[in-house]
Amino acid sequence: MTQKVFGITGWKNSGKTGLTVRLVEELTGRGHRVSTVKHAHHAFDIDHEGTDSHRHRTAGATEVAVVSGKRWALMHELRDEEEPDMQAILGRLSPCDLVLIEGYKTQKHPKLEARRREAKSHDALAARDPTIVAIASDYPVDDAAIPVFDLDDTAAIADFIERHVGLVR
Repeated sequence: MTQKVFGITGWKNSGKTGLTVRLVEELTGRGHRVSTVKHAHHAFDIDHEGTDSHRHRTAGATEVAVVSGKRWALMHELRDEEEPDMQAILGRLSPCDLVLIEGYKTQKHPKLEARRREAKSHDALAARDPTIVAIASDYPVDDAAIPVFDLDDTAAIADFIERHVGLVR
C-alpha cells in the first residue's frame, strides 16, 4: 500500500511548523494515525555531547538506536552518503493513515503553501508549482486559481486534506 502524503511548504517564517502541528492535533483528534517528516536545510542534531548515544555516534557508529519504554529513536549518520530522498525516508516509516511532510518544496507530492506577512519572502510558490493544490494565508490572496484558506482555519484545511488524499473517517 502506498502511503498517503500531503505537504506543507512555504518560505521561512511562513507558518509551516505551526500549521503542521495544528493539523497533526486536528487529524489525530479525528482518529487518524499521522506521521510527519520535517526537512531541514541546515545541520541539526537531536543528540548532544555527553550522552551515551552521542559517544556511540562520534566513535563512528553509522546508526544508533535509543530505546526506552516510552519511545525509540534511530539516528543515522550520513558520513559520506548523499542526503536520502523523500521516498527513502517514507519507506522507513511505520504504516499510518497520513504522512504530513513539512518542507521539501521541490518534491512532486501534493502540497499546501503557507503564507504569512512575516515570511522571509512573499514570492508565490504556487504560481510555478502545479503540485501546490491549496494556499493558507494570514492575508488576503485574491489572484489564486486554487483554494485559499485562512492560515488559522485548521479544521477547514484538515477537511480539504482528508478529501484530497481520500482519507475516510
